[in-house]
Amino acid sequence: MIRAIALDDEILALKIIENYAGKIENLSLEKIFNIQSDAQRYLNKFPVDLIFLDIEMPAKNGLDFYKSISQNTKVIFTTAYSEYAVDAFNISAVDYLLKPFSFERFKTAVEKVKINNVTDDVQHLSIRAGYKLHKINFNDIVLIEGLDDYIQIHLKDSSKITARSSMKSILEKLSEKDFIRVHRSYIVPVNSIRTIVNRNIHIGDFVIPIGDTYKDLVMTIVNK
Repeated sequence: MIRAIALDDEILALKIIENYAGKIENLSLEKIFNIQSDAQRYLNKFPVDLIFLDIEMPAKNGLDFYKSISQNTKVIFTTAYSEYAVDAFNISAVDYLLKPFSFERFKTAVEKVKINNVTDDVQHLSIRAGYKLHKINFNDIVLIEGLDDYIQIHLKDSSKITARSSMKSILEKLSEKDFIRVHRSYIVPVNSIRTIVNRNIHIGDFVIPIGDTYKDLVMTIVNK
């Protein structure tokens, strides 16, 4: 199921999206917003997979609004202005719907999201850090470390990607069979749990403590 919201300062445009979304299987339009601050507050509390987003709005334009979102969320821009298309695709928009758009055109855009979700869920983590969308192969992840409101992804080439996200949110984007949370501040690949000494997992040069909350699950995996 694709969880989505729509943000547009025009109520009629929102009603059209709401009508179209209701006709598509496995698409749930959770909320519609005509005020950016309301949409931002919702996104701060609830993760969504997709935003239908207008570009020309009274406060911040849709491109800048999308760049400001901390969670990894796909976007389909809905606008009456064609001149923003290049900018939209430069920030990895799934599609760009030029108003007025038909139901069939809307449906085609949503199908692209479904295809992307299948691909990403199998082997990649997509996450926005700064103004870039990073697509990270699961096999390249050494571990993920929680740092207050941020997470740091340590990669096999010794580089690190720091992004604004909670550990809970990032865990939801990972394959359950491939990754496990072993501590409030650490997520590691299941296949990397090979050596445990004094309730610490050793992965290369990293020594990762096993939290009390997670020790039973970790030991279950180790003893398989």
